[in-house]
Amino acid sequence: MIVTAIVGSYRRNGTIDRIVDEILSSAQKQGAQVNKIFIIDKHIEFCTNCRACTQERDLLRGECVISDDMHALLDCIEQSDALVIASPMNFGTITAAMKKFNERLACYAWWPWGTLFPKKRKVPKDKRAVIVASSASPGIIARLTTGMVKQLKQTAERLGAKSSDLIFVGSSAKEPHQELSSPTKNKARRAGKKLASL
Repeated sequence: MIVTAIVGSYRRNGTIDRIVDEILSSAQKQGAQVNKIFIIDKHIEFCTNCRACTQERDLLRGECVISDDMHALLDCIEQSDALVIASPMNFGTITAAMKKFNERLACYAWWPWGTLFPKKRKVPKDKRAVIVASSASPGIIARLTTGMVKQLKQTAERLGAKSSDLIFVGSSAKEPHQELSSPTKNKARRAGKKLASL
């Protein structure tokens, strides 16, 4: 069992990072191999919307013409059994780092020139995912007034996750290194245990 976390936060040891650590630690205690990948640590270029990766039909994912870390990162994700997709909210949405990662997932679409809209490639839906998000505003307000959770769930779906659990922490900016509440820690530990027991 391999559990890989994709972290779109800029802050190490912040709310998102510590929730992810709780999930991964719990999964590891169940015998899972765990990976935590900070997007900011990887060389990932912006998608140029050239659509070269979307032209060939019978592929699991299209080949991007950009030479950076994205190809190896997607290989790692595809070899994983479960995913953690994590981002704090910045200005009402996912971080720019997570957005850049998301745009490069165009390779999971088939969209030849001359067609009106893209179609999803047949990526096996054989993974489970936990979505982790945080917001400076109260959680219920952030979830009702933004599409952030939907964006993160779509990311998991594109990467082959058939269902997603959610951990959303609101009012997370009261201090630079705000402590996680006991209910949040417990929820994260349960999520990690669940991922590792699939």
